[in-house]
This record gives sequence, C-alpha cells and structure tokens, in this order.
Amino acid sequence: MPRTGGFPAHPGDKMFGMSTADSLRRHAPPARLVDPADIADTAIPAAPVGLRRRACLGWLGLSALAASGCVPAPRPPLTVGFNAWVGYDPLVLARDRRLLDPAAVKVIELPTAADTQRHLRNGLLDAAGLTLDEALRLADGGLDLRIVAVCDTSEGSDVVMAAPTIRAVRDLAGAFVAVEDSSVGALLLQRMLESAGLDRTAVKVVNLEATLHLAALQAGEVAAAVSYAPLATELAVAGFRPLFDSRQIPGEIVDVLAVRASVAQERPDAVDALLRGWYGGLSGLQRDPAGAAQLLAPGTDLQPDDYLAVLGGLRFLDLRESLAWLRPQPGPAPAGGEAVVGALKRMGLLARAPDWARLLDPAPAERLLAAGGAP
Repeated sequence: MPRTGGFPAHPGDKMFGMSTADSLRRHAPPARLVDPADIADTAIPAAPVGLRRRACLGWLGLSALAASGCVPAPRPPLTVGFNAWVGYDPLVLARDRRLLDPAAVKVIELPTAADTQRHLRNGLLDAAGLTLDEALRLADGGLDLRIVAVCDTSEGSDVVMAAPTIRAVRDLAGAFVAVEDSSVGALLLQRMLESAGLDRTAVKVVNLEATLHLAALQAGEVAAAVSYAPLATELAVAGFRPLFDSRQIPGEIVDVLAVRASVAQERPDAVDALLRGWYGGLSGLQRDPAGAAQLLAPGTDLQPDDYLAVLGGLRFLDLRESLAWLRPQPGPAPAGGEAVVGALKRMGLLARAPDWARLLDPAPAERLLAAGGAP
C-alpha cells in the first residue's frame, strides 16, 4: 500500500515534480535523515514563509556510555519532536519558559512532518506531535503508537480558497485545484468533494507548494487552492473567497501527541512530565496570548498579529476535553475519527481500520487529573 502524502497520481493531474514523501503538512523543503553521530554538525534547513522557527541542533540526546561498568548511565530524557506549526507551540513555550525539566523531556523542532514521522519510525524520537491522519497511517504501517493527548482541532485554519467565479463546490468539476503535497491538504480536498457528491476524478489536482498558490490563482492556472492560515489571508486580500474550511468537518483535522508504545509502558513518569509540560505551556499561551506571541513570533516569519490570527483558527482542548476524546462514548472511535479513517481508505492511504482501544491511551491524562489536574 503506497504511503504517499496527498492524492494518488491521476493521469489528468498536472504535476509539479514534488515528492509525495516530503513537504508533509504545511510545508518545508525536504531534509535528509539526520544521523545522530552527525547531528551536532548538521544544519537543519529553513522552513518557508509563515512557519520558520529557530532550529534546534544537537537534539536526540543519546546517552554516553557510563565511565565505569559499576555506575549505570543516566536515562536520557524523553525526546518529543514535531514540525514547525503553531498548534504545537505550547511545548515550545514550555521549553522556553522552563516549564519542562530538560532532564525529563527534550523538545525537538524539525523542518517537516516527514522528518518527524521518519525519526519516530526509526526510534530516534520517543514521542511526536502529529495530525490524527499521520498517526493513523503510522499505526497502519506497523508502528506501535499510543495517542496520549489531543492538542487542538482546526476550526477554519485550513481552508479551500476559490476564484470569485466559483460559487459552489460543484462548480469545480473539471477544474484545476492546487494542493500542497500533504496528507492534511489531501484530506480537506477529499472531504470537500464528498460534501458535494463529487469523487476524486471530478477535479484535476495540481501538487503545488502553498506559497505559490496566489500566483497560480492570479494567473488562472488553477480555480481553487487548499490553503491554511496565514497564507489564506493573503488570498482573501487578493480577492479570492473561502469555499470550504475545516469548520465543516469538525474533529477531523486534529493535532495529537503520540508516544511509542514501549515508552508509554516503560517510562510512564516521562510521559506524565510531557503532559504536564504541554498543559503548562498551553495555560501560559491562553492566559497571555499576546505575550506568548511576542515571545514565539520572532522565531517565525510571522508578525505577532499574524501569529494571533493563526491561533484564532485553532481550538485547543483542555485536559478534560482531551480525556473525553481518548475515552469515546459509546466508542470505540473518537468524534471525527471514523470519518478520517473512511476518507483515508477511499484515498488509498490506509489499508485497514485502526484498533482504537489499542491506539488511544487515556492513562497518562487520568494520572494527571488524579494528581490535581493540569498546571
């Protein structure tokens, strides 16, 4: 089963030479797999406009051998990685404000979601920030994961922008549609087409980096583009209109924290520290979003006001909401989960339905709640 980032290629599609394995989720240029032995000398490539953040070098923190066989080596910190995306920034804030014990948890920022998934698969990360569809596809590929928290849901941050002449989704039949080669973009496009009773063959997909969507729309090369904040704001200012957004598929574009099953079983204290850090950073962000934006925006290509606009398209879940998602009633799938699974299977990106009871792990959140709740 192919593990591509977007729609499977179609003979009528106009392609732009982008690899389906790279440029996953809101984009950055591909980066080589980093060898831990080389990491201190390796420069991480910059991410594109709107999403660039300071690179973290010397990350993976592999423990040195003990000097004496009689002295056990200290256990390295749990490493959690994610690509540059505002939805994961509570962990960045927790790190920068020292709400995380660096001896317990190390936060790693990576250029692309493809890098995050590759390092998680190869055992170089213990945990990761992923979209739900990414977590499902990794589990489908044989990686034993546990989702331990739901970070946020997209509520308008992901949007299809169209030319003024396109008044309804069905008007796109036969038209070219630009979509970044990402699983999230492909999912949003698939769900939009299905909402109008159209199938994948109704449009001609153009795999195109999101920063090039405006030029393609203005040149008339495409009739619509799958975009996201803050780039969608530029399209709106230029006269293009929203046609469909993530508010119409609630609970389907979701960011989660996932840990390797072995880590969840063998290092529960470290997983608990990760969750405390997440909710501590989230609390700081929500108490003073303007102050957090001032701290975080300089590490991106966003101005603080633009950063806050991106936040406006997300809804962060608190501890109890996340726990309810992890303990679905009547179950077994969380809200929106089965819709994502169905769409991925129809796109050929998922071979089988997940074992939700195995994939969802509420135990760390339950321990945090029993200990008094989030910071």
